[in-house]
Amino acid sequence: MSDLSAPGFPEEEVRHRARAGTAAAFPPPGSYGQVLLGAEPPAEGRTAGDALDALRIVPPVFVPQRLARLIDLGREPDYRDVELTTAIGGFTSALPVYVSATGSTRAAGGDIGLALSRQAGALGLPMVIGENVVPVNGYGRLGEAADRALLGRLRAYAEELPDGLGGVAVQQSTEDADAEVWNLVYSDPAALPLLESGRLAFELKVGQGAKPGLGGMTVLDAADAERLGDRYGIDPVFGDDGRVLRASTPGTFTAEILRQQVRLMRNNFPRARIWVKLHPGRDVAEAARVAAEAGADAVTVDGAEGGTGWAPGVFPAQVGLPLAECLRRLAAAGPPPCLLVSGRMWEGGRAVKSLALGARAVGLGRAALLAAAEDPEDGLIRFADCLALELRLLISALGKYTPAALERADVWSPDFPQ
Repeated sequence: MSDLSAPGFPEEEVRHRARAGTAAAFPPPGSYGQVLLGAEPPAEGRTAGDALDALRIVPPVFVPQRLARLIDLGREPDYRDVELTTAIGGFTSALPVYVSATGSTRAAGGDIGLALSRQAGALGLPMVIGENVVPVNGYGRLGEAADRALLGRLRAYAEELPDGLGGVAVQQSTEDADAEVWNLVYSDPAALPLLESGRLAFELKVGQGAKPGLGGMTVLDAADAERLGDRYGIDPVFGDDGRVLRASTPGTFTAEILRQQVRLMRNNFPRARIWVKLHPGRDVAEAARVAAEAGADAVTVDGAEGGTGWAPGVFPAQVGLPLAECLRRLAAAGPPPCLLVSGRMWEGGRAVKSLALGARAVGLGRAALLAAAEDPEDGLIRFADCLALELRLLISALGKYTPAALERADVWSPDFPQ
């Protein structure tokens, strides 16, 4: 078991799911007939003030879609008849789930990053390769360490990918643009099978949930700081112990700049899908509208609950809109046709609530990394099996049989008006 940890996140529950798979959706079977189960206080990693967690999923009494399914099947349907295959940003995913961006941080590099890529590919889930991988670790062509380079992740994913499922979105930040990351990938023979099968996307990173308004940040030792000092901001904020803060620039956007960026991507990379990732800013609904109207195939909104490899402590605690509020504002303005959301996703309930509030799919970040770290061979696969079972159970309880059928009426809270 690796030493990877995620304070404030339900780490042990994620690791349990990575070990136990679908069995983790239920209490221990040995407790049957001995333990009386009922309401519990908020679990580890759940915050009482989180409006999304506070929502209740509310099945109806009358279920006309179940009747339609019964007629179609010629028998009573159950949860196993829920079809979870979902169109995500131009890709086909086995679940309404994608693997969120993991970039150049130590946690996402090396063996864990490759294990995550392999398992995401085997599952047929779209995966985002995050920012700064090439400027920090190299592309993988010229002798860079293959386990940390972008090409290593791309190959590990593609080698396991079933026909017709999944896809890779390669993120680009300001420093990535200087390294011409998208040009490298678009012209690489290793990416050609993904490109020809319509399973390659480029994601423009406008921001992220854990540190809205800031670029990516990591901690470097003296040697890496010397190597990367001409590409990034280096700040000795930690004193004299030899470690420094490496900071990316966040990029500068107006509505017109974003609009033109998306159009430029469409023009320069006509065979790739176009994704845009937004941080939970107060104008997130307007930004999502601009991106969608400019032609983005998917718009990702990272709630303030989103994780990261490194961020100033004040940001996760106090900066950015919670995901529930982002979803409320997006719904009021009319969400983009393909809205992807992330932020503390690790179990079926939070995912179903997000889907009911207008999302097409949800992203796994910390949960995916922890599951892969728990078992580099099958941890994410078993975790996804458990998540899929919960999704089927919840969606069928609502009398529905696809994620797309979920709607606002399926969730309720006195503090979250219809």
